[in-house]
Order: sequence, then structure tokens, then C-alpha cells
Amino acid sequence: MIPFLDLKQINLKYEEKIIDIMSKVLHSGWYIMGEEVRAFEEEFAAYCGSKYCIGTANALDSLSLIIKAYGIGPGDEVIVPSNTYIASILSISANGATPVLVEPELETYNIDANKIEANITKNTKAILIVHLYGLSCNMEEIMNIASKYNLKVIEDCAQAHGAIYHNKKVGNWGHAAAFSFYPGKNLGCIGDGGAVTTDDEELARKIMALRNYGSHKKYENLYKGVNSRLDELQAAILRIKLTDLDNENNTRREIANHYIDKICNDYVILPKKPKNEEEHVWHLFVIRVSQRTHFQNFLMEQGIQTLVHYPIPPHKQLAYKEWNNLSYPTSEKIHEEVVSLPISPVMSSLQIEKVVRAVNDYRSQ
Repeated sequence: MIPFLDLKQINLKYEEKIIDIMSKVLHSGWYIMGEEVRAFEEEFAAYCGSKYCIGTANALDSLSLIIKAYGIGPGDEVIVPSNTYIASILSISANGATPVLVEPELETYNIDANKIEANITKNTKAILIVHLYGLSCNMEEIMNIASKYNLKVIEDCAQAHGAIYHNKKVGNWGHAAAFSFYPGKNLGCIGDGGAVTTDDEELARKIMALRNYGSHKKYENLYKGVNSRLDELQAAILRIKLTDLDNENNTRREIANHYIDKICNDYVILPKKPKNEEEHVWHLFVIRVSQRTHFQNFLMEQGIQTLVHYPIPPHKQLAYKEWNNLSYPTSEKIHEEVVSLPISPVMSSLQIEKVVRAVNDYRSQ
């Protein structure tokens, strides 16, 4: 069986270094907000090209804290793609603001920049974009729109660590950005973790306090904050894996390019290569198939596991039942047809070829 993602093998590559650093953290006697977190924040900020990085417990908290720090709340609107993972939208709702859903481009799955302006109102405060599946959005056009209307741009980079758009990494295009270090991400912990990156010193300082009960100094609370801190052990592991992130992203690109070049099946719609290969880090390799369940069952019979990212669009979730009667046809089509094929830096050439053969052998009912 070819697993969709073999996390054990991904992390065993670093086994000796991880065990050594776990011992170091254990013997340090300092487990929260210590040297490893500080060092990772500096290193990840440098990697992204941003001035500041603030470690958090997860990416949902990162997005929520950015929105909270900007003072966006009840009566305010935030534009967000209609086909994103629900966490992007939850971060807006958690602050009492109103998510305004905008359809994606069918070709890229990212928010359609041409549809943003029509959804801007006097209550719009920010555009929350998502670099979905690892592909950078059209950031120049989005930043121009934001500048025209004096809006903040918040990047959801949970799937796009290391992606580059016009010679600048994602996480350094908008006014602030959120990252996830969930184990399955291109840069993953062995637990939960997240971060905010920004060039805004005032915002960075506020989020540093907000993640820590609203406090810079123990027992002195400036804001009504939360407890959302990246712990020492996860930060230490991320420091190890960060040094290899670009190499692993390049391996993902090689696999994706091979899939695109070798898979030839009229029943399958492949993603397109970006004009500049650095724009995509291929966190997921997502195809579209009209008879998805039949396709997944066929591949499972061939010993290949696939997943769906994501089967239900946000506006059809019970959590947002007030939207259930709304129609977002592009998003609905995407959510009905997408299938993610295995892609990871530990796949063997034999496994890659087996996936290609199986997809090419598929025929619809």
C-alpha cells in the first residue's frame, strides 16, 4: 500500500537529531517561551524575509490573533475565498467579524482576484487570502486592490511554506501572515504549532502579548489575550527541519512535474504548472475527477491511498447553516471533484511510477 502521506518516514529522517534536541530541551529545564522558540522565530523570520515571527499554538490561532490585533470585530467584513479550509473562515467569525466569501479560479483553486473588488463595501477591513495546496496567489494584483481601498492583507500560508511569488516568499507579501506547522505540512512539528510573520513592529508586539494572556511582563496584562504559544520542543524540532525545507520542496516539485508530464487520462483534470515553478511548493497534488468515489476505489484496489481536500465547502457546513442555501458554483464543483494523490519527499521512484500507471489505467463507469 502506498500511503497518502508517510509521516513516520518523513520524521525518521531526522530521528537522531530529534532525539538529541529532545534531550537538550529536557535537560534545559525551560519548556515554554525559551531559547528554542526565540531562535526559531529569528530563523523563520529570516527564511521568509520578514522582520518578525511570533510562534503560536496553531495556524487558526495565528489568523485569529492577527485579526484581533488589528481590532477587526463586530460590524467589520473580511473577504476570504469560498473554497478554503474552514479554519480560515473560523478565524474571522471568532472575532465577531463577518466573512465575505469570494469564488476561486477553477484553474488555480486560489481566490479570483478579479472578483474581489465587487465584494468590497464600506465595512470591509481586510482581505484574507489562502495560498491553497501550496500555490501562491496573484499577490501583486491583490496588494494593488488592498492599497486602493486601504485594506489589510492577511496571508494564510498554512500550505505554502517556502513558495515564492515574483522573487519574494509568501508570508512577506501581505501585512501579516499565518503559518501552520501541523505534522503533515511541508514544514511540520510532531504536534501542533503555528506562527505569525509580519514587518509591522507594533502588530508584532501586540501579538506577542496576545498569545501570552495579553502580557509582556508576568502578571501585568495589557490586553484580553489567550494562551497560544509554540512550545520549546516543537520549536527545536522545527529548527532542525527548516534547514531541509527547500530541498524537500524541490523534491515535491520534481514529483509534481513528473505526474503532470506522465499522467495522460481524459477522465482526469491535472493541475497546471505555474509559469515560475517556485510559486508552487505542492503541499498537495490535487486533480479533479467527475466520478470521484469510483476513482478513489479503483486506486485503493491498486494499493494507492488518496484523500479529498475538501469534501464539503464552508458554505455547506452546519457550522454556517445560515449560508447553506447560498450558491457558490465554482467552489461546489471543486469540492465535488477534487482528489489528492500521494506526494511527499520520501516517496520512492517505484511508488511514483505506480501512481502514474494506476491513474492512467483508470476508466470511468
